[in-house]
Amino acid sequence: MAKKVIGRLRSLWKDEAGVTAIEYGLIAALIAVIIITAVSIVGTDLRNMFNTIAASI
Repeated sequence: MAKKVIGRLRSLWKDEAGVTAIEYGLIAALIAVIIITAVSIVGTDLRNMFNTIAASI
């Protein structure tokens, strides 16, 4: 029984399919952070621009 459990754990340890999924997840998270940062910066710049235009009118 113990040998079966140990053998199963070793096979799971050597399996690299989960590692690939984790890597894709990390890449997707990094892209999401970049997009959120870019949108917030552009949003702030647009707000400032519209406030300037509104003040000049």
